[in-house]
Amino acid sequence: MVDSKCKICRRTGTKLFLKGEKCLSPKCPMIRKPYAPGKKGKRRTRPLSEYGKELREKQKLKNWYNLQEKQFRNYVIKALEARGKVEDTAAFLIEILESRLDNTVFRLGFASSRANARQMVSHGHFLVNERPIDVPSYKVKTGDKISLKPSSAKENAFRNLAAALKKYTPPSWLKLEAGKLEGKVQKLPSLEESAPPAEIASIFEFYSK
Repeated sequence: MVDSKCKICRRTGTKLFLKGEKCLSPKCPMIRKPYAPGKKGKRRTRPLSEYGKELREKQKLKNWYNLQEKQFRNYVIKALEARGKVEDTAAFLIEILESRLDNTVFRLGFASSRANARQMVSHGHFLVNERPIDVPSYKVKTGDKISLKPSSAKENAFRNLAAALKKYTPPSWLKLEAGKLEGKVQKLPSLEESAPPAEIASIFEFYSK
């Protein structure tokens, strides 16, 4: 039976990497079943309306960052309200989303997916500047140090993490110290490097109506 998260990818027609390592394997349903869920003969073939396209782009980005609708909408509204105050509204939105602690933990390679990272943060496995933070939406800033709690490093889930991190390269806005199981925010995340799988302009149009 195909996992519900895999159905999200198939429905949007985009691999959103919601299942971590499974998404990189030949077992990924997006490889085996590269079409929308449902019976083949009954799948919708007519072109999407403009609203349908905007909804699809919204769903892509919302699920990419593993957010609930209310959370995601609040972030988009915050970006829209910043129009005229920031140089690039789309880049500002992505900066907000990428700066979440759960996403940062994922980007540092400590977790195989954003959902996994969110669970780890909620369970109190990480420190920010030596302080325990268990709020996935916590916004990291330039200069912040994110590290695995020493007591957590002994748990089975993290036992082989240091070895795995030695083969991992994080995005340029983060510096990883694999041996210390910690990372540092070097600069603000960029839209270009984050490479979101959706058209941000369509998402702004969706929430502007």
